[in-house]
Amino acid sequence: MSTALAASTDDRVRAALDPLDGVGLEELVHAASLLTRVDRKYVLPADAAVRVLDELAGSTTARVLEIDGARGSAYESVYFDTPDLASFHLTATRRRRRFKVRTRTYLDSGTSFLEVKTRAARGTTLKQRVQHDDPAALGTGRVFVGETLATQGVDGAPHLALAPGLVSRYRRTTVLLPRGDGAARATVDTGLTWELDAPGAPVTRAVPHLVVVETKGGSTPSDLDRLLWRHGHRPERLSKYGTGMALLSPDLPDGPWRRVIRRYLAPTPNVSARTPGRTTDRSI
Repeated sequence: MSTALAASTDDRVRAALDPLDGVGLEELVHAASLLTRVDRKYVLPADAAVRVLDELAGSTTARVLEIDGARGSAYESVYFDTPDLASFHLTATRRRRRFKVRTRTYLDSGTSFLEVKTRAARGTTLKQRVQHDDPAALGTGRVFVGETLATQGVDGAPHLALAPGLVSRYRRTTVLLPRGDGAARATVDTGLTWELDAPGAPVTRAVPHLVVVETKGGSTPSDLDRLLWRHGHRPERLSKYGTGMALLSPDLPDGPWRRVIRRYLAPTPNVSARTPGRTTDRSI
C-alpha cells in the first residue's frame, strides 16, 4: 500500500509540474549552485502540495531539471555519526558548530558523492562535497571530512570515529526559480523512507502521504516561498537525519522536530511514545 501511495503521489507531483519547461543540469548549476544558502523546508500532505505546484506552474517561468528526458531522480543518503551521536546531538540542541556527514547516491545513475554540511554565517548552510566510490563507507574520504570540519571549527574533527547509520531514500524533482536578484532552486521530495539498523532487525518508516518541499536561495524569499505562505504553509524545522533518528529511536531527544513528528508522523508499532515533557537539554 505505501509503495503504491508513494508512486501515486510522485505521479501527481510530476503531472502538476509538467507544463513547465525543462532546464539542463549545467544551466541549473550555473544559475543557482547555492552551496552556501538559506534553506526553508515545508511538509505538506500530497493534496496540498499538488495545489501549490499547480498554481506555481501556471503563474511563473520556473523550469524543471531534466536529465536525459527524466524529470526526477531516486536518491539514497547514508548518514555518518560517532558512537555517541555527536552530529545528531549538536543538531538536536541547535549548536552553532553543528555538522552533518553523508554520502548521497543518485540511484538512477549510480553516482555517489561524499558531502559535509556545516552552518556558516547568519544561519546559512554550507555544503561541500567530492565524488565518492563507496556510499556505505568513508574510506579515504575521512581525510576530506576531517579537513573540511576542522576548517569550519569543529572540535577534534580529524579524530571523529564516524560510522554509517541512518539511511534515507526518496524521489526528488528539482525546480529552478527565477528571482529579481538572480535565481533560487527548490526540491520536491516524495516517497520518503527511513531505515536504521537496530538489534534484531532494521527499523523502517515510510511516509508516502507527505511531500517535502525545500527552497534554497539567499535571504530573499523565492516566488515559491511566497506562494506557500499564501496557501497557509510556513517553514518547518525538519532534518531528514535528525527527524529520522528521533522517529526511529524513541530514547533520543526530538525537540527541534517534535512539531513535525506530532503533526505529520503518526506513531507506528515500531515507534513507542515518548514521555511527555521531554526536552532537548542533553549533553553529547
